[in-house]
Amino acid sequence: MASNVVLPGGETVPALGIGTWMMGERANARREEIESIRLGVELGLTLVDTAEMYGDGACESFLGEALAGLRDEVFLVSKVYPHNASHMGVMAACERSLKRLKTDRLDLYLLHWRGGVPLEDTIAGFEELKAMGKIRHWGVSNFDTDDMEELWDCEGGDACAVNQVLYNLTRRGPEWDLLPWMERHKVPLMAYSPIEQGRIPASGVLAKIAEKHGVRPFQIALAWALRNPNNIVIPKASRPAHMRENAGARDIALDGEDLAALDKAFAPPSRKRSLEML
Repeated sequence: MASNVVLPGGETVPALGIGTWMMGERANARREEIESIRLGVELGLTLVDTAEMYGDGACESFLGEALAGLRDEVFLVSKVYPHNASHMGVMAACERSLKRLKTDRLDLYLLHWRGGVPLEDTIAGFEELKAMGKIRHWGVSNFDTDDMEELWDCEGGDACAVNQVLYNLTRRGPEWDLLPWMERHKVPLMAYSPIEQGRIPASGVLAKIAEKHGVRPFQIALAWALRNPNNIVIPKASRPAHMRENAGARDIALDGEDLAALDKAFAPPSRKRSLEML
């Protein structure tokens, strides 16, 4: 598997990063969560994803604390609410996110999902933020194939750097047409909830393959998501031990027998399915 993924502009980012949904919301877990984030960065999981939606800004504020002194080592991603995604709205929302994150720029800023604002307006806001140095790249999240085609038809839409979607062994719908479209257009897929928030069955085939490789079942699920060189994968880890396990998934090389067994247990799509969201 590739250790890095190339963005459309040529910049490389880690294929395995860190998701943060629901982090920074429990005072009694804050110290351990900060330790986990900082360990992840130390282990090379330097792409960190958040959103203004997470905890209504609480997660961004948490990361501002967790990443103190580490900002220049991190490729920092955040997302804007659709209702804030007008030309001026996205600029104001970005300023709020920057303040909470205690930084002067985002490396990647995503439209969290489709809303009622015309895509052209959002693109204009993103491009102005780029010109101001407030963001370095922009992209989208939860866009299906028809959404991506519509985006590509907009002036400047082909500057989109990534599309972040729900993708894991039990949510393989993007493989039917979205993932091939993105590969053709050289847009990386950023997979969120790659172990379905711990709900992927850890018994059965995952346990068998994990035993073969001397690892844990969820590490096999992460290695599977990382098998495609166009995929960025962002699991969450609230505990340092879990973060170490996530990092270990980079060293697992699944063979043809493993992949065939996973296909049998978690069948790829046989028809178009609407994009799922969590």
